[in-house]
Amino acid sequence: MKKVFAFVAMMGLLTFGVNQTINAQETEAPAVEEVAQEDSAAVDSIAAPETVEAEAAEVDEEEGQGLHKTIKIKFIEGSAGFMSLVAIAMIFGLALCIERIIFLSLSEINSKKLLEDIQAALENGDVEGAKSICRETRGPVASICYQGMMRIDEGLDVVERSVVSYGSVQASNLEKNLSWITLFIAMSPSLGFLGTVIGMVQAFDDIQKAGDISPNVVAGGMKVALITTIFGIIVALILQVFYNYILSKVEALNTDMEDSSVTLLDIIMKYNLKFKK
Repeated sequence: MKKVFAFVAMMGLLTFGVNQTINAQETEAPAVEEVAQEDSAAVDSIAAPETVEAEAAEVDEEEGQGLHKTIKIKFIEGSAGFMSLVAIAMIFGLALCIERIIFLSLSEINSKKLLEDIQAALENGDVEGAKSICRETRGPVASICYQGMMRIDEGLDVVERSVVSYGSVQASNLEKNLSWITLFIAMSPSLGFLGTVIGMVQAFDDIQKAGDISPNVVAGGMKVALITTIFGIIVALILQVFYNYILSKVEALNTDMEDSSVTLLDIIMKYNLKFKK
């Protein structure tokens, strides 16, 4: 009896132990799988940004190279001879525009402060000090004021004629090289249209040689014609924007010179009334 009881007890213990082992293995297996999934997800999350950044960099590089290559290809396809002429017109036109912008920017001064300094010097009877202020200040306004101060003792009429005459000279200096800019603005689309006409002539020559109207033959000549026109119009638009900006600065300086001339004449008239009588 004791042996039977011991056998049954041992079988129960073995069964319980086996069940516990199986349950533990079943519990650990999903945990291991979850850990493995989490590790793989973490690795993917770490690698993903690097991969995305690398792919983005490759795409940007391909786009940059694509644009550069596209421009080069279109330049060559548009007949290098005429495209070079359009490019030369753009280079010279932009050079003149930049020169005018720099010159006009340096010509702009605080004319109100200049006239106030001149008036303060004249109120103290210091004509030479007023002339020195004009000499040490850059720009057409200061030059006009200096010409007027040089003839301050010759009467208001002489000063007025001197200011008006020298103002015309300064206005001409401000408008220097603007005619050349307009020339390049007109030349750029004209060269493009010339390339268009020549491209059309080449297309008809190719059709005549082929003896048949082939889409490939016609498309080649039309492509050259349209590319030259596009580039010519783009160059003309760019130069036109700079030209209009330059004109606005010239107009502003001319207005400033006129206003400053009137104010200078008033200051000189007050000086003459105060010290000459």
